[in-house]
Amino acid sequence: MKIKVSSFAGTPQNGDAADIELNDEVFGLDPRADILHRVVTWQLEKRRETARGTRERADVARTGKKFGRQKGGGTARHGDRRAPVFIGGGKAHGARVRDFNPSLNKKVRSLGLRMALSSHAKAGSLVIMDSLAVEGGKTKTLQGDLAKLGFGKRALVIDGDMVDTSFAFAAGNLYEVNVMPAAGANVYDILKHDTLVLTRAAVEKLEARFHG
Repeated sequence: MKIKVSSFAGTPQNGDAADIELNDEVFGLDPRADILHRVVTWQLEKRRETARGTRERADVARTGKKFGRQKGGGTARHGDRRAPVFIGGGKAHGARVRDFNPSLNKKVRSLGLRMALSSHAKAGSLVIMDSLAVEGGKTKTLQGDLAKLGFGKRALVIDGDMVDTSFAFAAGNLYEVNVMPAAGANVYDILKHDTLVLTRAAVEKLEARFHG
């Protein structure tokens, strides 16, 4: 699959070709909703912390000795102080420990990421950038460049090992632009943005990730 390489300057820099050849095994798959749903669900559940349980009657360290006589005391016939009706007693029907740590096959996770990348390529919302360098690191300059390229309402920009410093600084005040290095690429963030922007370095890193 060939795709045009864009640049803030209007033409590719460093004498590189105007097109880039993308690996069809990474960017040319047919997305499947069931695979993407499984990976997104797994990813969001992995973010959740373990739900803490409460101490129930059997977990409270209080005496189990009957503390009053059966009759004549003027109170109910309680058998021990661990009952939920007493201060310091166990909680009745308390919350149980829930560990949100699901497992998902590594091959399915890899397939989901490739399908997420392919979904943008097939929808025409994938942009390949020659470079992310912004002159002076100015937000105003970047806004003008983005308007010319038409990045859409919300864009996810993925660079190589590290995001270009000038671009990250300029995009810091733009809520509609999110940036991350190639190592942080994930299905959820890719799918929730209207436009996916990759640099040449990001393409190389992502393709090497699956065919290294």
